[in-house]
Amino acid sequence: MGLLHDLHENGGQSPWLDNLRRGYLRSGELQAYVDRGIRGITSNPSIFQKAIADSDDYDEQFGSLLAGGASVDDAYWRMVTDDIGEALDVLRPVYDGSDGVDGYVSVEVDPGLASDTDGTIQSARHLHEAIDAPNVLVKIPATAEGVPAIRTMLAEGRSINVTLIFSIDRYAEVMEAYLAGLETYAASGAEDLSKVASVASFFISRVDTEVDNRLDAIGTDEALALRGKVAVAQAQLAYQRFQEVFSGPRWEALAAKGARVQRPLWASTSTKNPDYPDTLYVDTLIGPDTVNTMPEATLEAFDDHGTVARTVDADFAAAQDVVDRVSAVGVDLDEVARVLEDEGVAAFSKSFDELITTLEAKAAEL
Repeated sequence: MGLLHDLHENGGQSPWLDNLRRGYLRSGELQAYVDRGIRGITSNPSIFQKAIADSDDYDEQFGSLLAGGASVDDAYWRMVTDDIGEALDVLRPVYDGSDGVDGYVSVEVDPGLASDTDGTIQSARHLHEAIDAPNVLVKIPATAEGVPAIRTMLAEGRSINVTLIFSIDRYAEVMEAYLAGLETYAASGAEDLSKVASVASFFISRVDTEVDNRLDAIGTDEALALRGKVAVAQAQLAYQRFQEVFSGPRWEALAAKGARVQRPLWASTSTKNPDYPDTLYVDTLIGPDTVNTMPEATLEAFDDHGTVARTVDADFAAAQDVVDRVSAVGVDLDEVARVLEDEGVAAFSKSFDELITTLEAKAAEL
């Protein structure tokens, strides 16, 4: 049994793959990842931009769709939902075998809707209805405008991956949206809440990148000593909040109707700084009811030399101390979260726009 299986069996964490491209589906590589222990797939506009623009895997279908009268935008979504559908089939045995805990594939709404609550609701609803599989998660960014859309989708019994979470305060709003959405769904007459799944994607390495830049600018010994520590500490404190929210009478009332916890999903877990261990953002965040979605390089590194041990809740006091100290030296983590959220939304929107531009150029050549 490899470390990915061990991570799940003994660490309580589900390893997911943070990539999807058609070549994986055609070659059987995705199935091979599942056999090694991968229990879910995440995608985003940047992933699809790279997959479609950097290969000819989609050219034949794209040409056929255009010949059939599809617009470039419609052709894009058809190609994406086809890939998602095939991946859902590959992961379906994991979904069935885990009684719906794992086996999910995530697809994101148009990132241009991040500040449009109603547009996000319509897009998420459309994706759910177009794909119509029990193991699909529609990704909605945790922007201020996204949170009400998340609650609405959950209130309709739709499974959601909440993405682009960078602060504990916003994470608290996301968990509240989950509980309130399930309560509304139950009040509408739903008797079994077990078919509604959700993960809350808390971003990790990007936090250290931004905070480290600020610590370098401050330049004191105290500031420099905190480099590479804040992202993990903040995620560990998020897990502490998770434990608090998913306990007690309010949660127990939902759990009695079959509700599942909204698992924290650690995203952006590749190590951006080469001075840090390549498994830093996996080894330090292992614990029950968590997911870590890894790009291939991080996955391979962990499977080769990772350490399976319960670490995410080993020392909340030490994590709080790191966060307190970074604030004391002058880094405003609320501002960091705002900057990263804006950058995350912009990056995904840019990828989406660039891909549509690429497809329009291809269409002009046909």
